[in-house]
Amino acid sequence: MKSKGFLTACLLLLALSAAVWWSNKKAATAEKSVIETSTKLINIPEGQFQEIEIKHRTGETVRLQRNDLKWQITSPKPLPADADAVSSMVSALSSLSSDRAVDEKPTGLDQYGLVQPAMELEITDKNKKTAKLLIGDDTPAGTAVYASIAGDLRVFALSNYKKNNFDKSPNDLRDKRLLTFDSDKVSSIVLTARKQAIEFARRKEDWQIVKPRPFRADRSQVEELLMTLRDAKMVGGSEDDKKVSAAFDSGKPFASARVTDLSGPQELQVRKSKEDYYAKSSAVSGVYKISNGTGTGLDKGIDDFKNKKLFDFGFADPEKIELHDGPKSYFLLRHGTDWWSNGTKMDAGTVSTLIDRMRDLSATKFLETGFAPPVLNLTVTSNDGKRVEKVILSKNGDSYAAKRENEPAFYELSASAVTELQKSAADLKPAAAPAPAPAKK
Repeated sequence: MKSKGFLTACLLLLALSAAVWWSNKKAATAEKSVIETSTKLINIPEGQFQEIEIKHRTGETVRLQRNDLKWQITSPKPLPADADAVSSMVSALSSLSSDRAVDEKPTGLDQYGLVQPAMELEITDKNKKTAKLLIGDDTPAGTAVYASIAGDLRVFALSNYKKNNFDKSPNDLRDKRLLTFDSDKVSSIVLTARKQAIEFARRKEDWQIVKPRPFRADRSQVEELLMTLRDAKMVGGSEDDKKVSAAFDSGKPFASARVTDLSGPQELQVRKSKEDYYAKSSAVSGVYKISNGTGTGLDKGIDDFKNKKLFDFGFADPEKIELHDGPKSYFLLRHGTDWWSNGTKMDAGTVSTLIDRMRDLSATKFLETGFAPPVLNLTVTSNDGKRVEKVILSKNGDSYAAKRENEPAFYELSASAVTELQKSAADLKPAAAPAPAPAKK
């Protein structure tokens, strides 16, 4: 009985092993079949692409030509091409392969929609060698299309997501930017909005408001404005769209911007019609609808761009601090990492708290006029003595008003911010005496 049971177990194990072997062999064969039937459809290296023509069954045709490293749309009319869009398409085409072979020896191509293709793609390389890809009907499952290569009788299946990489219209491939300036080379911006013109000038890596009056600018806000202008793009439509032109003509002037880089100035005019925005650019012919984000991004006044911080020393440690609060005065001088006051080494933690309070002083809003007699005077020296910032504060109702030396802006500060500053000054204390050295034995 035991011998019979053992024999049965051996037979079952043998059958199971055979099944596993057959399954693995079948999977390997299937994988090999997929690899063998996947065919590279375009044999032109990415860097060798010179011309591309995309012709649709509907009659729409777009042609692109490469001049040096730049692509240009030459048909249906000359247009600058979107460098990123074309580069992405070329990259996809240079590595384009079929998903599988459908028919190695077809008796005819009409059944696949390849006699009158839905799309013809012709690529010419730098040596004038051409490759033509034909795209036919959808496969029964609808997840792929039939494709063939000119000069090759075989019919392939090409997934829809691969086809979408090059199934492009002129509008898909054109440069949609309305301003073509170089962001790194911009020297000035003039924004006219809310019935006021604001001029910004670049000073090395920083920005300054120069008109209507000189003010320190919030660099992040000016950079955001520059990004809004750089990303201003046409949304749908075309320059011949009469509805867009009519909407612009009847729209209310909303904002305008002039950006100047090394190539000269470019200007954008924006109008609003109902809830939509339309623009005309000096860099691109025509009138276009633009995104609401672009429109609202230009709806700013001068206070949006003023630097709200009272001090510019930022996160660098200053070298000298002088604070007068009524009859109380505080003098701090830094030597290396230590702070001293009138020859006494000060507690680093309390000094750090005072610096943080000064660094955090920021306007809750800007005041137009009015400044009472000062109650606090602050002077901070930083940047190896090259920057000296003097600020006076006065009481202004329930808050405080502040003014920097030689600047026109009036900053409103919350009472709590000033109270914390005063408290941190009053909390300054000398450093703890060093522990006595252990007695020698």
